[in-house]
Amino acid sequence: MADSHGLTMVVERDDDNFLMELKAIGKLTHADLEKITPEMDKVLEGISEPTVNIFFDGSEFEGWELQAAWDDLKLSLKHGKKFSKIAVYGNKRWLDVMAHAGSWFISGEVKYFEEPMKGLAWLRE
Repeated sequence: MADSHGLTMVVERDDDNFLMELKAIGKLTHADLEKITPEMDKVLEGISEPTVNIFFDGSEFEGWELQAAWDDLKLSLKHGKKFSKIAVYGNKRWLDVMAHAGSWFISGEVKYFEEPMKGLAWLRE
C-alpha cells in the first residue's frame, strides 16, 4: 500500500462561490494532475469572477514527482487569481512551508492548519 497515491476533488457551489476540497494521498504523479486539472477547468469554465476557497487535506500527502510539481505550479498560475483562501491541513512541518510558498502564486490567503475543522471554519468566515 506504500505506493498508493492520488488526488480527489469535491466541489460545493453557491452561485459563483466555490469550496473545493482536495485530498492528496502519497506522492502525486503527472497522471494524478492530468486527471484533476481538466476537472478544475470544467468547474470554473465560463465564470468570469468566481470566488474559490480550497481545503487541501495533506495529512496523507508525501510530495510530488518532478513533472507533477510542474503541473501543480502551472495549475496555480492558471487559476491562482481566482483563489480567495486556501487552507492547508496536515501534520508535517514542510506543509506549513509549502503553504507559505504557495501564497506567492495566488492572489488570496494561504494558511496552514493542524486541525481540519479550524481550516474549514476559516474558509467559511
